[in-house]
Amino acid sequence: MEKRQFQTESKKLLDMMINSIYTHKEIFLRELISNASDAIDKRYFKSLTMPECGLNRDEYEILISADEENRILKISDNGCGMTAEELENNLGTIAKSGSFDFKSENSADNVDIIGQFGVGFYSAFMVAEKVTVVSKVYGAEKAYKWESEGVDGYTLEECEKDSVGTEITLHIKPDSEEEDYCEFLEQYSIQRLVKKYSDYIHYPIKMDFEVNKPVEGKEGETEKVIERRTLNSITPLWKKPAAEVTEEEYNNFYTSSFMDYEPPIKVMHYKQEGTVEYTALLYVPSHAPFDYYSKNYEKGLRLYSSGVMVMDRCDEMLPDYFSFVKGLIDSSDISLNISRETLQQDHQLRTIAKAVEKKIKSELQKLMETDREKYEKFYKAFGSQLKFGVYSDYGTHKELLQDLIMFTSSNEMKYTTLKEYVSRMPEAQKSIYYACGDTAEKALKLPQAAAVIAKGYEVLLLTEDVDEFTLKTMMTYEDKKFVNVSTDELDLATEEETKKLEKENKSGKKLLDFIKESVGGLNSVKFSNAIGDHPAALSSEGGMSIEMARVLSKMPDADGGLKASLVLEINSTHPITEKIKELFETDKEKCAKYCKLLYAQARLLSGLEIENAEEFSGLISELMV
Repeated sequence: MEKRQFQTESKKLLDMMINSIYTHKEIFLRELISNASDAIDKRYFKSLTMPECGLNRDEYEILISADEENRILKISDNGCGMTAEELENNLGTIAKSGSFDFKSENSADNVDIIGQFGVGFYSAFMVAEKVTVVSKVYGAEKAYKWESEGVDGYTLEECEKDSVGTEITLHIKPDSEEEDYCEFLEQYSIQRLVKKYSDYIHYPIKMDFEVNKPVEGKEGETEKVIERRTLNSITPLWKKPAAEVTEEEYNNFYTSSFMDYEPPIKVMHYKQEGTVEYTALLYVPSHAPFDYYSKNYEKGLRLYSSGVMVMDRCDEMLPDYFSFVKGLIDSSDISLNISRETLQQDHQLRTIAKAVEKKIKSELQKLMETDREKYEKFYKAFGSQLKFGVYSDYGTHKELLQDLIMFTSSNEMKYTTLKEYVSRMPEAQKSIYYACGDTAEKALKLPQAAAVIAKGYEVLLLTEDVDEFTLKTMMTYEDKKFVNVSTDELDLATEEETKKLEKENKSGKKLLDFIKESVGGLNSVKFSNAIGDHPAALSSEGGMSIEMARVLSKMPDADGGLKASLVLEINSTHPITEKIKELFETDKEKCAKYCKLLYAQARLLSGLEIENAEEFSGLISELMV
């Protein structure tokens, strides 16, 4: 029989189709099933105007059979079939898509066809050394057989076939050291691939299984029988109206699809119509995966096109700050790459991603307002990610995220939003105050925090490394500036108190200089009335706070040069200050020791380590004798 050559400029094109377009060999089954589904769609569509050529809706099916011994895999359908001319045009011409032509011819009828590139069929050659296609159209007496072993060309001849439709036979390649092609003949692997890629094809995908069943009337005896099973779910959960889906169905789909042992804390199921149409089923987990805050975690939504999974994890659909969201998008409007494994970077993709972002934000806002307990549970798991979102990209997303973040407040030691904080501010308060510490309790005990609270103002208690960076990035909220209580930005004094302090600092300059010299490592020493009843406290000057310096010093590339400009604030009315003043006049050596102890105490209150623990221990011991 004469062998025909593929109608392309070069055989290299087919070689590229087989070896370069697809990254996973298992994709071939998805492509062939999608083609079979399209063929059935075409026959069903045609039967609407020619009833005699169709079947009952429940009679359409795709059948898979595997012969492990002879290494043969068959995929057959009872779709529209192909004539000799169509086999020649569609399979003999690479990148010629009959489905695309059909969709174009019937565009006014909104036909939902999957395959549009005309290359999916050739993925079969990734696993098969020979492919045979037998096809028959309705009303034809003859069937036709197309057969090829790849780039060497193909044959086309008449043959016999009893039923309308197409049967594709793959002669699976021998196993090698690099590849175990036999897995594509195993029933378990076939089931897994159908479930993974084609679970929501509109028609049943069936396969025969040999099972042991009890012999009727003979207790304890079994016999082997062939049982035909449907491998796919057919109707996607997300294609059902949300009102018809139960909470249990949502939860079961989530736990089984995304390997979680707990139900989600929030479900978002909606259909978007307009310039770009898509259906979304999104979940907010109730807890963070074990690897969530590691570099190994991979974000993304599953992407389906007309029920066929084309990407298991499409990271373009989620911004990093919403990377905890699980779920899927199903849209026939997305421009897919030729392999259907990657996406074109186009307007539709960006439009969907932006809409998904807004939806997640609005639903989280709604959860906060309607079920605070659930939102706080979510926030404990993923709040850090939202704050990273505010901080990243130079604050580009702060407007989107600022009303979702929360901090523990000195007001009842509970979570509060920035909006709630501002709503409680006294009229005289001009800034939003915050204090940093390892725990909320430690932050609350800072001398400056106590002084702010004594004024009747609320303090946000920041406990995570990212917290202060987040507020520094935001700079303001509703025109209220963020002020770290442990910096020189804190100003609680009245005009009269300020003048009095200036006078005390001027008159006590010699003592303050002596303290600075005795302690070392200080940028300045000053008298203060913003540390409550404490004898002394540390603050900082300039843009680098004590907490920010501590965080940055832990970074892998830190060179030890990241330090805050420390200021030792001294309570001029405290008895210890009076004692130091007395010793400064009578015993400067002892005065210096008192100053070092005072500084060490201030470091401890600020959550810093004592720089010279041995010296500190010696000074304490000396005082105790």
